[in-house]
Amino acid sequence: MTRLRSGLVFAAVALAALALPTATAAAAERALLLDIDGPIGPPIAEYIVRELGAAKLGEVGLVILRMNTPGGLDASMRRIISAILASPVPVATYVAPNGARAASAGTYIAYASAIAAMAPSTNIGAATPVQLGGNPLAPEQKPQKEQKQGEGGSQDVETRKIVNDAVAYIRSLAALNGRNADWAAEAVRSAASLPASEALSLHVIDTIADNVPDLLRKIDGRTVTVDGKPQRLATAGLEVVAAPPGWRTELLALITNPNVAFILMLIGVYGLILEFFNPGAVAPGLIGAISLLVALYALALLPINYAGAALVLLGVALMVAEAHIGAFGALGVGGVAAFVVGALMMFPARAPGFALSGGVIAGAAIGSAALLLLILAALLRSRKQPVVTGGEALIGVEGETVSWQGGEGRVRVKGEIWLARSDAPLTPGRRVKIVGRDGLVLRVEDGA
Repeated sequence: MTRLRSGLVFAAVALAALALPTATAAAAERALLLDIDGPIGPPIAEYIVRELGAAKLGEVGLVILRMNTPGGLDASMRRIISAILASPVPVATYVAPNGARAASAGTYIAYASAIAAMAPSTNIGAATPVQLGGNPLAPEQKPQKEQKQGEGGSQDVETRKIVNDAVAYIRSLAALNGRNADWAAEAVRSAASLPASEALSLHVIDTIADNVPDLLRKIDGRTVTVDGKPQRLATAGLEVVAAPPGWRTELLALITNPNVAFILMLIGVYGLILEFFNPGAVAPGLIGAISLLVALYALALLPINYAGAALVLLGVALMVAEAHIGAFGALGVGGVAAFVVGALMMFPARAPGFALSGGVIAGAAIGSAALLLLILAALLRSRKQPVVTGGEALIGVEGETVSWQGGEGRVRVKGEIWLARSDAPLTPGRRVKIVGRDGLVLRVEDGA
């Protein structure tokens, strides 16, 4: 009897312990909705990490990441995943709205979440990693295909390292939440992608939901692993509270767009050059300095090729030199070529959403070339204009004799009295024309 009572007490304690997580989740009254719409970069990562860190168990029953992304930067993705795995509140990644996608980095984030869900007409996958300085790994570059020693050996070894690391990482995430690890590896190696219905049948995701309330109804009562412990979800009655990215996150996301950062860099460089050649203008220097500092902040967060950035600056310098030296277009053409090549090299990673637009490159190159042509045209026009300063400015100007004796005298020119000489005799009050100058003595002739 004593043993029976002890067994009943132990069973009651065990059941209470198992029911405790469910009770904690049920005590919460709201679900926190976060939006990832666009490339995943440092500002988005900071936004997600901050909100996940502020979510408290007992106040928030579920955090929903509503996602529509082409991918993003590896470092930002790993920051988000680390925050998801450390969060005491369960996280559900929901690929929505209809037509959205969770490509590349989005696939890893979905696999890391306690719940992975998709709206109809969405897709997930294409998780092949991207090499810095190269293009996405093509199918023929798969690491499982061994190459003979000496045929691109170092590049192939580096490729295998990158892919194998990504495969191991996504497999570990799949094992954590009991999802299809084989397909995850295929998504990394072959950039495989799935629509929502196939993703559900292959156990890549947990459910398909039409909207957020539908998602909360469908996952209610599921048991998930949160912070290494099982937790039963109670989501049916949760109030959805959205926490959209603030103005600061949106501003930083705009600044870290490669196209915006590139344009700001050019504005900064040209502004400082204009201020240097026109001291005291103030506005060009002020705008240029601010733009350049903001661009440097953005470029420090982005994966760029510094050789490409140096070529862009060299191209600008050559075009400016052409405008001031006048090398008959040689420096200008070389500057435009260096500018275009540098811009193409500057963002080599081709991370989804972080590539420099060809239209921006073309527009910036055409704009720089047009500015160069305008400067050259202005210089040519200035060379054809008569000299209005210095000693030669008096040649051809008319004056009036003030006093004269023999071949010398004084003349008034533009309100000033000058010593003058002439081969012809002149009289006071006579109009004269200046034909030359010897130091401080003018050579004049009769201007009548």
